[in-house]
Amino acid sequence: MPGDLRTLSAYKLETPESRPPPPKGLARLTVEIPSSYSEKVKEDAHPPPRWKTPEFMLYYVVFILAVPVMLWIPFRLSWSSHPNYPFYESSLSPGWIFGRRVDNSDNQYRSFRSGFSSLIYLSFTFLSIQWFYEIAARPYRSLTDWTVLFQIPFFNTFSTIMLFILHGTSALKVFFIMSINYAMAKLCGGSRATPILTWVFNGLVLFAIERNSGFKYAALHPTLGFLDGWEGVYPRWWISFNISMLRLVSFNMDYYWVCRRVGVPDTGAALSEKQRPRVNHPPEAYTFPHYFAYVLYPPLYIAGPIITFNDFLWQMRRPPSIDGRYKLQYFLRFVGCILTLEFILHFMYVVAIKDRKAWTGYSAADLCMVGFWNLIIVWLKLLVPWRFFRLWSLLSGVDPPENMVRCMANNHSTLGFWRAWHRSYNLWITRYIYIPLGGTRNRIVTTVLVFTFVALWHDLSFRLLAWGWLVSLFILPEVAARYLVPASKYGDKPWFRHVGAIGAVLNILMMMSANLVGFVIGTDGMQYMVGQVFGSWEGIRFLLTACACLFVGVQIMFEYREEEARQGIYRKC
Repeated sequence: MPGDLRTLSAYKLETPESRPPPPKGLARLTVEIPSSYSEKVKEDAHPPPRWKTPEFMLYYVVFILAVPVMLWIPFRLSWSSHPNYPFYESSLSPGWIFGRRVDNSDNQYRSFRSGFSSLIYLSFTFLSIQWFYEIAARPYRSLTDWTVLFQIPFFNTFSTIMLFILHGTSALKVFFIMSINYAMAKLCGGSRATPILTWVFNGLVLFAIERNSGFKYAALHPTLGFLDGWEGVYPRWWISFNISMLRLVSFNMDYYWVCRRVGVPDTGAALSEKQRPRVNHPPEAYTFPHYFAYVLYPPLYIAGPIITFNDFLWQMRRPPSIDGRYKLQYFLRFVGCILTLEFILHFMYVVAIKDRKAWTGYSAADLCMVGFWNLIIVWLKLLVPWRFFRLWSLLSGVDPPENMVRCMANNHSTLGFWRAWHRSYNLWITRYIYIPLGGTRNRIVTTVLVFTFVALWHDLSFRLLAWGWLVSLFILPEVAARYLVPASKYGDKPWFRHVGAIGAVLNILMMMSANLVGFVIGTDGMQYMVGQVFGSWEGIRFLLTACACLFVGVQIMFEYREEEARQGIYRKC
């Protein structure tokens, strides 16, 4: 079980960062993260831009030819005149774009889409009451009090009401689990029993509520059966509890490290995004009202992003300055993302095709494009809710980590991909699992344990367990390549970039395979797809063509990251 951190070096503070200059040109396409800016990276020597070289002119021709084909194939497969259309037609719903039907068959996005208006109403109500509460509290605040701790009672009151509306009497189950977890932390303090009990208790709770669908009161005792009558508007409370479980662990572990004096004490200096989770609060700050507000903070309760307790409380004690221009840009990004997803679902029915396995007669290219666009939809269906809830949190005054840093199709590194995908979860895992278990000193063992936990945390199924082990396996070639052919030694060689691109193509194929198994078609569907691709010369020719196109795409990704580095941006992904 994760206990003490091995050394204090992981908590060493950097100089608090000032607001970096805004990205220019192409670098503006990636969402801005202040902590990714480094003056040292900007001052390092960089190769001259390749955007206008003959090599890249050839790549542009490939892009102009390949991208329309990638769009055309799933669009053609979604025509009502296609022979396979009747197999999945019943999965489609009435749409709102150009009279097209919409593929609303994905359960996760359908839940968000159907409840979107309610979420807008909920967020508007929260923000409006918060604004009035701030005005009402202003006369009672000291002129020297720059904290927003006075909002804690409002957060706790609103959260309590919200939970009863969402989960009915099952809100009492959430409160009960929270109370036991808090009591363990306070009773055990700096004892080594704290991390053991915390992980065992929360693991058992997750397993029990998953296997028993959250428990019925009547199953606990017949006399409690009447409590099952009020289920709320979202009775499946255990679905979102896995996010809450991460917060319970965060509070207990942060408090445990404070009691053991592991970490960084507060010096009174300004704190950056990277520093807030690592700087300790005084032990008396780890109170139940603060804990309650953190675990059930309304904008982040349902789906995250995940924020550590230390980070959340620092943003209450020393509120960050969130620029209004940044909020507007983020809102526009969110609108662009949701419209993109809606257009894809109206013109590409690949989720319904995948669910009904309506791919009889498809060529290898058809099958691979169905798989690719399903992965794009998986990325977008997670990106849209996460950005909505983060936008709500930003408007409320709390700045949680951005979950999706890069587009799914702009990743060439297996390690970098997991830093950019569900980034707040990655930061949580790094702090509470990866570093305590030894980090890079036990990289292979730690990686297997981490992805096993990630798979079981998502769902107690063999499919996701297989995904977790596949990801762990697929990370090994990149780790070996970085060790045998390090950029520090060979990075200036003319062949290095091209050899790296070949390796990146293999990385992309492995990452797509693992995610297709875990989140799209499972092991059976993957076996069918592999059989179709390698079972004929047509499939092999398509695979070689696809690898050539991916090679071009990787070269663009490399140069895009060089463009970021020239502006001092280094995202490690």
